Amino acid sequence: MDILKREPIIEDDFCFAEGVEKERIVKTRVNQNFFRQTVLSANNYSCCITGIDIPELLIASHIIPWSKAAKDRLNPRNGLCLNALHDRAFDQGLMTITADYKIKISSKLLVKPSKPIEKWIASFEGKSIIIPERFVPTTEILEYHNKNIFQL
Repeated sequence: MDILKREPIIEDDFCFAEGVEKERIVKTRVNQNFFRQTVLSANNYSCCITGIDIPELLIASHIIPWSKAAKDRLNPRNGLCLNALHDRAFDQGLMTITADYKIKISSKLLVKPSKPIEKWIASFEGKSIIIPERFVPTTEILEYHNKNIFQL
């Protein structure tokens, strides 16, 4: 089978905007590192879904988002140790964890997974997470994510 080779398209007259910088005053999440270290430690520094144990790829993901849970912002029971891809899917409501600690994938990804990454994510449907040694997420916190963020 011949592989088609395409010549790159060069547009000499295309104008790009100038990249500039400006200063801003921003809010910073105080004690966020405590939350991260506590959640990752409780999970033995591995993703509760895949077992990936590369710290640079792990995120202490809030189950109830920071903006919605002032009293639970630093509560490690409001956290899951997830790899970066599953963290993004969880935050976007494309997956959730049920009250019995099972993985539920949105029908948006289950309908017709065609790409390898979609099939990989879909393969976790119905499987149990790896329960942390301490600070197990509460059913109330998990139910919040299921009812308010998860996309059926």
